[in-house]
This record gives sequence, C-alpha cells and structure tokens, in this order.
Amino acid sequence: MRRLFALISSLILFAACDTVSSVIHNDEVVASLGKEKLYLSEVRGCVPAFATPEDSAMLVQQYIDKWALSVLYMQQADAALSKEELDGERELEEYRRSLIRYRFEQAYVREHLDTAVSSEQVQAYYEAHEENFVLERPLLKLRFAVVMSDSPSKDMIKAALKEEECNAIMQSDSVLRSAAIRYADYSKNWTDAATVAREYGLDYLTMLGLKSGDYIVYEPAGLGVVMIGYVADMVRYGIAPVEYCRPRICEMILGSRKREMLSSLEQELLEEARSNNKLVINE
Repeated sequence: MRRLFALISSLILFAACDTVSSVIHNDEVVASLGKEKLYLSEVRGCVPAFATPEDSAMLVQQYIDKWALSVLYMQQADAALSKEELDGERELEEYRRSLIRYRFEQAYVREHLDTAVSSEQVQAYYEAHEENFVLERPLLKLRFAVVMSDSPSKDMIKAALKEEECNAIMQSDSVLRSAAIRYADYSKNWTDAATVAREYGLDYLTMLGLKSGDYIVYEPAGLGVVMIGYVADMVRYGIAPVEYCRPRICEMILGSRKREMLSSLEQELLEEARSNNKLVINE
C-alpha cells in the first residue's frame, strides 16, 4: 500500500507538470502479471489532478484490476482457443469498415435526404397502405376539466366544454378559469383512449362505451373533486384517421427514401469504379 501511495504521489506530480517519460523502459512498473507489465505512464490518465489521495488510491486500484483482468482473460484465451480463433484481425478490420461505412452513410443522408413530406404524399401513402393502420384501441378528441365537487361553477364548466371555442371561453371567463383546477384540450388531435384513462384514473372499459357528444363525469372517492370530460369525437374501430397516422407515415416515407438513396449510392459507386477501371475482376 505504501508503494501504491508513492506511485499516486508520482502520478499527481506528473499530472501537475505534464512531463512523463514516453520511453517505456525508463518508465516505472506499477504492476506485473507474468510477462506483462503495467507502467506508470499508462496509469496516470486515470487520476484527475484534483483527486484526493484516497480517491486516487481507489482509481488506481480499479485501473490495475481492470488491466489484470484483461491480461488474465487473454491468458485463458491463449490456452482455450485455436490459432484461428485467436486471430481477430480480420474481424476487427470488418468491424472498422462497417463502422466507417455507417458513419459515412449517416453523414451522406443528413446532407442529401429530402425530409419534406407533403400532405398529398401522406394521404397517398395512407390510402395505399390502409391495412397497416387498423386501430388497436379507440381514439378520441376530448376536452377535460377537474373542479372541486362543491364548486358552483360545475354546470357552467360542463356547458363550456361542449363548445368548440372552449379555450377562448375559459381564457376570457375568470370565474371558470379559477374554478377549474385543471383544464386540458385534447380536441385538436386524436388521443389514445387508454392514455386518457391512465392519466386521469378513469375506467377504461367505461370509456369504450362512449360516443361522440357524450360526457364523462367521474368523482374519485375522498378527493373532493369531480372530473368532467366532453367527447368531441371518437373512433372505436376500423382504420385510424389519417391525422393520427401522419407521424408514423412520415417516418415510413423518410425511411423508404433513405433506403432508396443508399441503394442508389451503392450502384453509383460500383458503376463509377467499373467505368474508371478501378474495379478489376480477374476471371
């Protein structure tokens, strides 16, 4: 342990002056395992200049353990694996090439891919692939408010929820605005009924029986509040509305464009290599 702290002191000193020898045989050995040696210059990077001696000791010990395990695994592998299995150069080169290709493709796509998707393109894709957009759960458009059970404004809020201009009404009427503990407008976009049920603690099976124009009135026991919802529109089954499917359709269209672009790039690269006699196939 004394030697470890001495090495740590050296590490801190070297970190401060940034003058560690780059010549391995002049470098102090921190640990050894068989013929393998771990040198001070290799360890120095694991200890920040601001670390306390105690933290430094822990970091150095962790680094030594990690190094020792890597050596031990290699020793075990040398004994257990064949020469062919130990030779990982080809696999490493294949991985390097795959990684570089992936990075290049991502950069190429970022620079060249047209990410604009028009409403007409969305509609055309939707109509051509309707079978992919069958509803799994009901969707609804809903306006929802939570008020105190004894609030005199309950009926007014209930009436306001039915109006398409509910947002403007709630904003302009300070009485209604203050009476509503919570107000949410889901009527502009389709929302999964299960999501609404989960968020407000509603009975999902009860929601399945709703239809457009219905009210939800739910008073949780012991909370002193009543939840009031107005179903502006609802779709229980069949094909999901195109507006609801739009994000998914855009993703599919862009994914298809990306695949086509990369396929074209492959062909262009091969054709160019052949035409310039860069690619030579010996028959």
